[in-house]
Amino acid sequence: MRARPGRVTIYDVAERAGVSISTVSLAVSAPHRVRPDTRERIVAAATTLGYRMTAGRRVGAARIAVAAPFTTYPSYLRRLSGMLRRARDAAVDIIPYDLDSAAASDEPLLDVLPTRTDVSGLVVMGVPLGGAARRASRAARIPVVYVDVVPSRADVGGPVVLVDDRDGGAQIGRHLAGLGHRRVLFVHEPQRSPSYVSAGMLRIEGLSQHLGVASLALAEPGAVDERVLRAASDADATAIVANHDQFAAAVLTVLRARPDTAPLSVVGYDDGELASGLDLTTVRQPFEESGRTALELVLGLVSGASSSRETMRLAPSLIVRSSTFSPPTA
Repeated sequence: MRARPGRVTIYDVAERAGVSISTVSLAVSAPHRVRPDTRERIVAAATTLGYRMTAGRRVGAARIAVAAPFTTYPSYLRRLSGMLRRARDAAVDIIPYDLDSAAASDEPLLDVLPTRTDVSGLVVMGVPLGGAARRASRAARIPVVYVDVVPSRADVGGPVVLVDDRDGGAQIGRHLAGLGHRRVLFVHEPQRSPSYVSAGMLRIEGLSQHLGVASLALAEPGAVDERVLRAASDADATAIVANHDQFAAAVLTVLRARPDTAPLSVVGYDDGELASGLDLTTVRQPFEESGRTALELVLGLVSGASSSRETMRLAPSLIVRSSTFSPPTA
């Protein structure tokens, strides 16, 4: 006779099937990772007992909040996908929170932790934590891992995962200088607050090691128009470097609409399907790897297996395509 559904627990199913509780949980959340005969035994036990096996929170799973400007920058979704792939091999529930872009904010520091009481760890991407949030995380004993946030002296209590943006800019600079370019225009979104070091600032530093750099701030890729061409001409620039591939794509659209304009090399940043489709020279960032690394770090802190507070720097790589070439004056 079946037990009443309201009285049956996952412990009962595990005992009847002769497996651990974690195996039952895995059979619900990631059945592909459980042997077919074991999975069938668990399903049979649950059916006999009247236990409803539905996907949801996994028993014993760590709940990790991930906060980032997901809807502003698609690159953070790629980092999240790296976390999700890693989470398939561990008992992890990931809770995403969308944040405003730090570049578009007068006060970019995140001072309210987007977490619930049952969250065991936090990954913050692209937006620095303010003092109040850091104090709150310490008081709640919530481990925090930063991604794509350059730490300041005040940032304590959590490891950092960075892609080396200064080196990415330097790789672009060496490539363009080798083609004969001497001055470039860097197109980027405006940064309202000087209270943090942005990726764009570091990329300009790297570029400036090899080239003269002028800059132009535009609100969004949709704002790219002939102002870019005028700014490049005024700066005697023979190449345009964009802070990310969406800006670079918009620049290419303007250039192709003006075939009478002197040819300009164009470089993006990030790499992906857009850059590949446009045959755009760009810097490839290991987004998925950075997300996976961040999740492994926060899980290590949550479990107590690690106490690392180091900054991990991942290497970007320049992908050369047809959008860069020697300038006519070279």
